[in-house]
Amino acid sequence: MKISIVGATGYTGAELLRLLAAHPVAEILYITSESQPDTPIHEIYPHLTRFCEKRLASLADLETIATESQVIFIGLPHGHAMEVGRKATAINPHVKIIDLGADYRFKNFDIYEQWYKVPHTHRQAQAVYGLTELNRSQVKQAAIVGNPGCYTTASILALAPLVKAGLIDLRSIIIDAKSGVSGAGRGLSLGSHFTELFESVKAYNVAGHRHTPEIEAVLGELAGQELVINFTPHLIPVARGILSTCYAQLRDGVSPEAVDAAYSSLYGDEYFVRLLGRGGYPVTKNTRGTNFCDLGWHVDKRTGRVIAIAAIDNLVKGAAGQAIQNMNVMFAIEERTGLDNAPLYP
Repeated sequence: MKISIVGATGYTGAELLRLLAAHPVAEILYITSESQPDTPIHEIYPHLTRFCEKRLASLADLETIATESQVIFIGLPHGHAMEVGRKATAINPHVKIIDLGADYRFKNFDIYEQWYKVPHTHRQAQAVYGLTELNRSQVKQAAIVGNPGCYTTASILALAPLVKAGLIDLRSIIIDAKSGVSGAGRGLSLGSHFTELFESVKAYNVAGHRHTPEIEAVLGELAGQELVINFTPHLIPVARGILSTCYAQLRDGVSPEAVDAAYSSLYGDEYFVRLLGRGGYPVTKNTRGTNFCDLGWHVDKRTGRVIAIAAIDNLVKGAAGQAIQNMNVMFAIEERTGLDNAPLYP
């Protein structure tokens, strides 16, 4: 596989390189950075020494990159990936695009523009939403995949069985999610300084986080109708991990056994979704460094609610690992390839 990564110096780009170094059929052709061109990547990320020591190229070489690559991963801020995707596919109609940002996640471009405040310049793109467990058949045929966000991956996987089986009141969904600070990216800001984060937890972007419409769109498609959720993200003082705790009111007459059956039916054959069952407690540490999503659920008979909990590594299943999983599916490579490793523990 001839692979290039556009925007390789962020945490997601570095994680892609770490994982692809162990992929038996992956060959990295080009990695790019506009801020640090011609710098060996291992000088920026010393942990990649002997695994990837390529020099960073520039997007000025996009024609060469697009022509020689079979797949291009894009790790750029929103508004930029769509331009790279548009130009790359015009240069080489056979190149596959996997965008780790938001530009190709929405079928409704108006919603994208409303939440991200930039015009969508590649509206003719027929992109597939790359939550592999739900959209595998579409990913197989896709030329462009919009890789899901990290919060959305955990939250949608937690809620999808309940929504698809019609077990919950769609007006009652509340998501309380917590993320490690690597989800904020590598750039410096006051809110991600050690002294601001250590021994502290904070909510942010309450009622306004950009993953909200993404979750609503995917769950709404599963439900066959539009829905509105409450989503509150929190930043916690760890490097990696997302824990998403999702609440919903069960419809009258829904039994705990029906909830169990919904999860088993949707995920029973999914390798990367580990079902801990009713009463299970997913833990972020148990997914660290892996593409696994651990799921557990609880039925509160007193309130009539179901509480679904998902744990992932935000940089792997929430970003780079899921992107490689999608690449494997797109190119008919065994889906676990390059991703079948045990979690780092402790």
